[in-house]
Amino acid sequence: MAVFEINDLKYSYKKNPNPVIKGIHFSIQKGEIFGLLGPSGAGKSTTQKILTKLLPEYEGSITFQGKELKSYGADFYERIGVGFELPVHFNKLTGLENMQFFQNLYQTKAPIEPLLEKVGLLEDKDKLVGEYSKGMKMRLNFVRALLNEPEFLFLDEVTNGLDPKNARIIKDMIAAFRADGGTVLLTTHLMGDVEALCDRVAFIKAGEIIESNTPKELKIKYGERVVDVEYVKDKTVQKEQFDLTGIGENEAFVDLIKTHEIRTIHSGETTLEDIFIQITGDAYVE
Repeated sequence: MAVFEINDLKYSYKKNPNPVIKGIHFSIQKGEIFGLLGPSGAGKSTTQKILTKLLPEYEGSITFQGKELKSYGADFYERIGVGFELPVHFNKLTGLENMQFFQNLYQTKAPIEPLLEKVGLLEDKDKLVGEYSKGMKMRLNFVRALLNEPEFLFLDEVTNGLDPKNARIIKDMIAAFRADGGTVLLTTHLMGDVEALCDRVAFIKAGEIIESNTPKELKIKYGERVVDVEYVKDKTVQKEQFDLTGIGENEAFVDLIKTHEIRTIHSGETTLEDIFIQITGDAYVE
């Protein structure tokens, strides 16, 4: 079942007649993490703003849970959580006071302190946010997205600026949210996050979606069907490459792995970073 169904979506800013979004189509299924990837200026943020009803003057059709997005009122915001790239908080309020303020905007209220504890901020809940580091503000921003127990999360560069430990905590919480039936739209330049989290991805460039599939299928499509074998021969490490097709019947390959000490075996599977560059034509930025 599609939570969001987007058909022929187009958008132009008033001061720029050239369309930013050029008739894109995609859907986001219930219980999946969908990655929207692309270079800066490709249309990712504009698409997110349209789907969160911040830019209402679009062309095309968007349905949320089978109902036209434009027909929703304030009740729509009870069902979604949003974590934008740049955290917006009140610096002269504590972390807890910030969360209490934003939570009062909703009817449904999640317990705040357990969320703060999960992201490692419980001990700092009474500290002014103005004294928080960038990473602490990012974690607080993620808590803010969960304050109303949403069914759908919009996340933009959610782990940007976090150290590996705290990034792992956030990714684990996103995975747990999905496991509990939640759905996520993730935009990021961090391909490690995509690898760890996304069920499907779409690449957008210059306002058009140019490729969409699962990360695994993309790697198969854009990778080489070869196997590289490193092995020891005459006390030196040597390397040979074999075609993956029919490798089980390849006598040279079978003989090699039977008669030599094998150091490593790798398929020609490409990385998402390489796919990003190949599809969009832009340098990968982390």
